[in-house]
Amino acid sequence: MTHPGETLSAPLVLHPGQVTLGQLRRLSAGGLRLALDPAALEGLRASEAAVQRIVDEDQVVYGINTGFGKLASTRIAHERLAELQRNLVLSHSVGTGDPLPDPVVRLVLATKAVSLARGHSGVRPALVDALIALFNADVLPVIPAKGSVGASGDLAPLAHLACVLIGEGEARVAGRVVSGREAMAAVGLEPFVLGPKEGLALLNGTQVSTALALVGLFGAESVLAAGLMAGALTLEAIKGSVKPFDARIHAARGQAGQIAVAAAMRAVLDGSEIDPSHPHCGRVQDPYSIRCVPQVMGACLDNLQHAARVLATEANAASDNPLVFPDTGEVISGGNFHAEPVAFAADIIALAVAEIGAISERRLALLLDTGLSGLPAFLIRDSGVNSGFMIAQVTAAALAAENQCLAHPSSVTSLPTSANQEDHVSMATYGARRLSDMVRNTAVIAGIEAMAAAQGLEFDRRPAESAADGAAPWLRSSPLVEAQFGAIRARVPFLEQDRYLAPDIEAMRLWASDTEWPAALAGCLPSHSD
Repeated sequence: MTHPGETLSAPLVLHPGQVTLGQLRRLSAGGLRLALDPAALEGLRASEAAVQRIVDEDQVVYGINTGFGKLASTRIAHERLAELQRNLVLSHSVGTGDPLPDPVVRLVLATKAVSLARGHSGVRPALVDALIALFNADVLPVIPAKGSVGASGDLAPLAHLACVLIGEGEARVAGRVVSGREAMAAVGLEPFVLGPKEGLALLNGTQVSTALALVGLFGAESVLAAGLMAGALTLEAIKGSVKPFDARIHAARGQAGQIAVAAAMRAVLDGSEIDPSHPHCGRVQDPYSIRCVPQVMGACLDNLQHAARVLATEANAASDNPLVFPDTGEVISGGNFHAEPVAFAADIIALAVAEIGAISERRLALLLDTGLSGLPAFLIRDSGVNSGFMIAQVTAAALAAENQCLAHPSSVTSLPTSANQEDHVSMATYGARRLSDMVRNTAVIAGIEAMAAAQGLEFDRRPAESAADGAAPWLRSSPLVEAQFGAIRARVPFLEQDRYLAPDIEAMRLWASDTEWPAALAGCLPSHSD
């Protein structure tokens, strides 16, 4: 029997410590089942047994039989340990704001299961099984987006996840919001009575900030590819030069991202009839937004590659506290829950996303300026009566400016909490959460540029302009550019005269967000390499 949202395909086996970016991208999209590598069970059982020995021997160990945070010196009686763990979950369920999106919650469930299954958390295997069961049935806890400072982990949002496991809180089942108890019943489970340390293990950790940052990374990859394709369309529309993409230029500098982007642009433009048609056009140097695509977008790619490595590591990490080391029986307090690596990764993704949008907006402005592009003003034939793309560029400029504000680093912000026990915090959760707005903004910008570039390509280059009166023959761009030109025209028609453009802009945002990019572009994206 399948549960709501469960598929019948072979499960993706989670190997704790070895989950790849490509797998994480698939997990966020849903539509698949998970299974835990059976080899992880030995470590889970060993760490559970280590915790039970501490309880049986009445040792005093933080997180197992003490209070939490500033109350760490308060010892809790054996008969109240279950009450302690339950109260911890309930007291920390203080999130606010809109629920986290489904792709984020799927990643939270999966990465929390991976973290616990590393065998350093002291929880029962059944708890990991329950997280996987919720994922497989697409029964998603309702987790408010706001309320974490990324210090002792994502305490409040993870508490809302844990609430469902104990039959409290809420979850979405087949589009309906139900109680935690109903959600557990939907996957055939009774609510848990949490054992020693289990509540703390569920609440400590960086899984929410990491999931948010991963979804931001995947979105950033999409808009980087869209920005490169839009840039290729714009270059062809203005009859720009391909010489700045010569491999020798980029090898002379040696920056990896720059070399990769230049290679991608050469592959995208390969086979164009437009470039050879103007060898003596007198265009000596294109503006930077065209000429420096490899340098700017390559630096963005380098940022994304670094962030991807950090986030892939964090998604596999044991990040709760204290950690159990079954080989010696020790339980050691540390600070793996501090999300500073995620905060920095989110900040550099933000920088990349802002720059992808900024350079795209500048190319859009270039297209509309007849003095620079050689195309009709604002890309409309009967300008004056028609405004063409004039105000669409204003929208792009507004979003680029908004991204510049949002790109301010969150990791440099810190407010102490918990009576100064948590005196330095990462703010990773906000830093990662703001990426979704930035990615959406940049998808709109790149989409508008691509729509405008397609408009520019049609002037003097399409069949309507190639009449039998001696007009220049219709020149085609490269196969990859022509394919995207066709994909754009399937979404939005040529702008003959002013029309209601908002639906076209939304269609192009989806083009920038959802297109399956050719290997020439996808091959350099971090999560597409495995």
